[in-house]
Formats: sequence, structure tokens, C-alpha cells
Amino acid sequence: MFSAALARGVRHGFYCTFNRDSLFWLCCLVEGVPTIASSPTATSYFRSFTPQKCIRPATYGIPRHLSRVPSVSSPSDFLLMQRSNIIGNHGILGIWLPARYISNALVELKTDNDVVRFTLDKLDDTNPTKNSQKKKVVKKSRKAKLNELRFYRLKAKKKMNSPNPEVRIRYKLEKAKRKETWLIEKLRKFNVPKLPPETFDPEILTEEERHYLKRTGEKKKHYVPVGRRGVFGGVVLNMHLHWKNHETVKVICKPCKPGQVHEYAEELARLSKGIVIDIKPNNTIIFYRGKNYVQPKVMSPPDTLSKAKALEKYRYEQSLEHTSQFIEKLEKELEEYHQHVAKFKQGKEDTSTTKDVRAGTLYVIPN
Repeated sequence: MFSAALARGVRHGFYCTFNRDSLFWLCCLVEGVPTIASSPTATSYFRSFTPQKCIRPATYGIPRHLSRVPSVSSPSDFLLMQRSNIIGNHGILGIWLPARYISNALVELKTDNDVVRFTLDKLDDTNPTKNSQKKKVVKKSRKAKLNELRFYRLKAKKKMNSPNPEVRIRYKLEKAKRKETWLIEKLRKFNVPKLPPETFDPEILTEEERHYLKRTGEKKKHYVPVGRRGVFGGVVLNMHLHWKNHETVKVICKPCKPGQVHEYAEELARLSKGIVIDIKPNNTIIFYRGKNYVQPKVMSPPDTLSKAKALEKYRYEQSLEHTSQFIEKLEKELEEYHQHVAKFKQGKEDTSTTKDVRAGTLYVIPN
């Protein structure tokens, strides 16, 4: 049956008959197949073959392109020949096997119980990273999570109630340092990138003009408060609204740390493009709008925080300040404890030496 199909394939140039599994049946028509099938043990191998052995030259004509088929001695050579024929688009194997029927599998011929079978064995993955990535993450149940939290709470409670004061101090210190790093990461989110400064001509004021503006600014009652939120968009907006009707405006900073008034003055002068006339000792700044003042369309600068964000930043800053003070206090306590332990050990050694001297067990050899 196969010989008739092969004859028809040779007549039509092997284009219609040889498809899908024809190559495997061609591999079976090698010398010694009856002896392979009759062997009692299972074997897996490839015999080298040529088309001249499969087709009798006396009966059928050999096509021109069949004579160029190389011999195959092992499965690895067969795979290399498959790839080269497909990529290069030359040779009879590229015509016989479409790309969808070719893979990286090893084809083996097995003879178990006098039955010939073909098996496809996939190559083992030598990359360990793929196997590690395929591992599924097992989700913990609610009970497992609660048990884990309970374990950590008991562990922390054990350290807090430890009779050793060093364990208690070190636990508090580690916890405070973790909180400090967390607060620093939170405060980084509130760092607004500053816009490049705009070029403008600074106005030069004489001493008489400065004195006049200072007196008028002190007498007037309108002011802009800068509270715990610090400088944000609303403060600059209020300054522009005051400059609509007045030349000067007072900015009162409460609460304010020592030296922070000058920082506020520089920041407000950059954002509002006003001129600082005077800084009072009671944390009051007097600003002048300028001779050629024009009210901007957007009075709240885009590179400033909102009112809610400014309050959130202030709370994080306060927490960071108190945490850093607490860390300093704990470090000082730990240092004092180590000094106390060293002093106690030294006193104990001195008492032991005095007891030995009194008992006469310690002899000092004079030089």
C-alpha cells in the first residue's frame, strides 16, 4: 500500500503525497527494520538512511531533488537539518514538512512487545529562572494572617515586658527608627519641583521711599497670616488680593521658629514677585507690590501645595521632629545604661580583689 502511494508521489514530484507523517514512514523503510521489530527489548534510535535505499531504481525513477538529501545519524543531527532547511528554504525536507509540524521535540523509535511506535520527547528546560517564576504564590487564609499578627504582637509584648532594660530600650529604638524612615519617605511626596525663575527688572528704591513704605505698612491694619501650614498657594493669593487696593501688606508668621521668618520672606518674594521692605522682631514681614505692579491672571502659583496638602505635610514634619527627639533620648538612655553596667562590673571586681587581699590569697611580688 505504501509502495503504491510512494509510486504516485514519485510520479507527481512528492508534492501531494508526502505530508504530515510521511517522513516518519520513510524513516521506517531502512535496512534491518524486521530485526529491530523482532528484538525483545525496547530500543530508541535513528538509522542513517538515504532515499536510494527506500526506492528501487529499477522500478521507479529517483527525482532530482531527492539526491541532495543528507544522511541522518542521530536525532540531534535530524533537528539541525530540519531547522537549516526551513530557515534557508532549500532541500526536500523543507518541502515535505510545513513549519507547524516541526518542533524542538526528539523523535524516538520504540519496539515494545514486537510493536513499533514513535514517541516525541520534549527537551528539558535548563533555565532555572523560568521554573522559579512558574511557582504560584499561595494566598494565606484569614486565620493564618490573624495567627501571624498574634505571633508578632506576643513577640513585641515579650520584649516590652523583658526584665533586661537593654532589650526594652533597643526595641523602642528600632521601632522609632523604622517610623523615622517611613516619615521621611512620606515627606518626599510633598517636595514640589520649583519652576525656573522668570526674568524681570528689580525696582530700585531710595532710602526715603523705603522709610515711607515702612511707616505706611506699620500703620495699616490689613495683614496676611502664615500659620502652621507654612507658605502655600493661599498665602500668595491673599497677598495679591490685598495689593489690589493697597501698596503694602503685612505678613504675620505665627507660630514661627527662630530664623524661619527669613526663609518665609525669601519664599514669598520669589512666588509673589514683591519687594521685602522690613522684617520685624515680632515675626512680621512688610511687602511692597512694586511701582509697575500688574495683577497676574493666576494668583496662586502652580508650584505650591494646596491647603489640605500643606496641613498634611505639617503633621508629618511635627511627627518626624518628635520622633527624632525620642531617638536621641533613647540613645542617651542606652549609653547611660552601658556606663552603669561597666561601673557596676568594675566595683564588683574591686570588692573581690579587696576580699582576696584580706584573706591573704593574693600575693604581690615587689619589683
